[in-house]
Amino acid sequence: MTTLKGALLCGAAAMVATGAAAEELNLICSADVVICEKLVSEFEASHSDIDVNMVRLSSGEAYAKVRAEARNPQTDLWWGGTGDPHLQAAQDGLSAEYKSPMLDQLTDWAQGQAETSGFKTVGVYSGALGWGFNKEIFEKKGIAAPQCWSDLLDPALKGEIQIADPNSSGTAYTALATLVQIMGEDEAFDFLKKMHANVSQYTKSGSAPVKAAARGETGLGIVFQHDAVSQAVEGFPIEVGSPCEGTGYEIGSMSMIEGAQNPDQAKVFYDWVLTAEVQNMMPDAGSFQIPSNASATPPKEAPDLSQIKLIDYDFAEYGSAERRKELLARWDSEVGSLPLQ
Repeated sequence: MTTLKGALLCGAAAMVATGAAAEELNLICSADVVICEKLVSEFEASHSDIDVNMVRLSSGEAYAKVRAEARNPQTDLWWGGTGDPHLQAAQDGLSAEYKSPMLDQLTDWAQGQAETSGFKTVGVYSGALGWGFNKEIFEKKGIAAPQCWSDLLDPALKGEIQIADPNSSGTAYTALATLVQIMGEDEAFDFLKKMHANVSQYTKSGSAPVKAAARGETGLGIVFQHDAVSQAVEGFPIEVGSPCEGTGYEIGSMSMIEGAQNPDQAKVFYDWVLTAEVQNMMPDAGSFQIPSNASATPPKEAPDLSQIKLIDYDFAEYGSAERRKELLARWDSEVGSLPLQ
């Protein structure tokens, strides 16, 4: 028979156990799902008192979710994805200021992202925009390997290009902003309308186009180059391309959400993921970006940014709410509304 004293002890133990399990972290991850799952499993293994509820969303989708929940935030921390929507979230008051004790261990570009946002976001990795193409498809169809943005207008590429929708994908928005900065706005939209004749699909996820190319479903995907490298490392016949006119790059970012339900747990993850030890694990999940911790070792497979013609990408302007909304509205009107061939 259970005594009253025994029942009380059991109840107390249950309360302690419940309390221990009650710490949670609600995380949006805007990188490839394998990377997201790697981070969550490693974090929970080293922080057994915190359970992570993770949802994987592309950058544009993540921004939309955070904005929709502004009055009652359901997210504590947003990790990864291009910096532009993170900067817009900061400007819109959706993310919270936080100066991590890890900040002085980061590269200049990562710290610069924090300073630009008023310390409402921070750089976690970087990578250049370009494309990955299926060498076997190109050889079979006699298509010349593209060297420049202008080569993507080649009629031989009709139906062979995939790129994401810039409304949902930070990768595609970076491509849009890059072309505007290289060509001028009207010229960039003229280019995109011409390239549309070669596009078979606008995907939701930024890395999806090169995965389709790897599977032989399309010839070329416009992506961040490290996503193309990831497919090549897995053994697919993918070759990485970098445009001769120059290209933009991303500063993958991380933001704490204003009014988060679990800010203390968010800070624990935030500081943890900025360490060199954690960033050095990323290649194990097929992540070949340049890490933001200055003591971390860039993956040997990562594209050498010093060998790529990078533009002076204006993160402040193209991460601003007004400019981003303006460009996306024009893309919807002039490009996204066009029928696919």
